[in-house]
Amino acid sequence: MRPAGGDPEAARERLLVLRDLALLDITSEVGNLASAILDSGILPRKAAIDAAHIAIAAVHGVDFLLTWNCAHIANAVIARATGNICRQFDWDPPMICTPEELF
Repeated sequence: MRPAGGDPEAARERLLVLRDLALLDITSEVGNLASAILDSGILPRKAAIDAAHIAIAAVHGVDFLLTWNCAHIANAVIARATGNICRQFDWDPPMICTPEELF
């Protein structure tokens, strides 16, 4: 039986993969874009962090945004709408997909 918090070894391995990745700044441009995504109504206000993820990726020129969040991010209708908002702000939207779709 697995411990309540999941497999500690798997968690350590995930953190090792992430340790050398750069952290992306949350700039005023990110805030403005995330607010526009929320103001559009395409995402509910409770999904503000999801809007921020999309905005951070767009503002920093990230090519792919990988997620398992199919409710608010990796959703074809939402991705198209948020992509349009990114372009309105002159940002190229990231390609949003699940890890399985990427590989």
